[in-house]
Amino acid sequence: MVQKEEIEKAKEYFGKILEEQLARAERIKISSQPIDFSKIRPIIIGVAGGDGIGPIIVGEAERVLKALLKEEIDRGDVIFRDIEGLTIENRVKVMKAVPDDVLKEIKKTHVLLKGPTHTPSPGDPWPNIESANVALRKELDLFANVRPVKNPILNIDWTFFRENTEGEYILGSSGIDIGDVSIDFKVITEAGSERIIRMAFDYARKTGLNRVSVVTKANVVKRTDGRFYKVAERIAREYPEVKWDHWFIDIFSAKLLDHERRSDFKVIVSPNLYGDILTDEAAQLQGGVGTAGSANIGSRYAMFEAIHGTAPRMVKEGRAIYADPESILRASVLMLQHIGFKEKAEVLDKALDMCSIYERKIVVTGRPGGATTREYADYVLSWVERPDLKEEWERKREEFLAKAKGGSI
Repeated sequence: MVQKEEIEKAKEYFGKILEEQLARAERIKISSQPIDFSKIRPIIIGVAGGDGIGPIIVGEAERVLKALLKEEIDRGDVIFRDIEGLTIENRVKVMKAVPDDVLKEIKKTHVLLKGPTHTPSPGDPWPNIESANVALRKELDLFANVRPVKNPILNIDWTFFRENTEGEYILGSSGIDIGDVSIDFKVITEAGSERIIRMAFDYARKTGLNRVSVVTKANVVKRTDGRFYKVAERIAREYPEVKWDHWFIDIFSAKLLDHERRSDFKVIVSPNLYGDILTDEAAQLQGGVGTAGSANIGSRYAMFEAIHGTAPRMVKEGRAIYADPESILRASVLMLQHIGFKEKAEVLDKALDMCSIYERKIVVTGRPGGATTREYADYVLSWVERPDLKEEWERKREEFLAKAKGGSI
């Protein structure tokens, strides 16, 4: 039997959460303008290896980036800075998702290239501390999770805009147990919804894609998802040239697998949890989560990472040197775009296409017999340095698509 005093404590607890979220909603309204990186010198890139395979794949991504940005580094326009201590051992030592001294160092950078970090789960030998990713998104207000996915054979080229600081995740470690009942909280604000939805519509307009699909479950989750939908409806009126539609998460998940419908989708925007699930599903159509990168963008800070985890089994079995770095390299493309090096981003993007799609002279399998992480990075660098990259990319792409159309791929 639940005692009345337990219910009163729960009411008081919820009241504090409500006060915190109302205050957060007000802070969002006065968020600063995005940084103009053309006026920032030097640009400071923080590098955090994380856990498991993280240090290995991030190390190779850093090597590729330093080759691409050699002139800028030599001029002092770009500085790479190692961020130590974002490991599960160090986080558990101080029982914080992100230790204070580590967060302080991260805040001295403009962007962070980050490896996967371990999040303890039930049955895990580590104490159940909050996800470092979720904590960083909250602390740095990284409200937009941007994840592109493409597959030329399937004729898909999607860009997902996932709200990153609200929904179920923002209070994921703040639920309560009352007797036999467990309750978690979901929060969606007007201002939080507006900034992610507006970013998606801006992107659709600037790129000429002119199609935005809004994904919710507003027919059932009427308050939070309902608010997200209503904000989308309002914002859409400001972009008359951009077509938009609204989908429920369940049927939209199915339509991503529908070969007759999926190529229609261009820009997708959704609340946090749905975006997390959808982008993993979408990444599988690209070649798996090991092939997809992710950008976490706020007004002041930005963080770029692989979308997969730390691969503890690979580490335990001694296979970490065979980890696929494509995901963190795809994230590096997004980082180069974000800080204003669009031509270099295009070079890396095309080099990755050559290595992972159109030529594939070496293949990472995650096991002996496949390429090592370093061998794959060397392969990417060999294309980055090719003066005929663009021409070869176009030629190989045409050959690849012709073979695919003929059924030989």
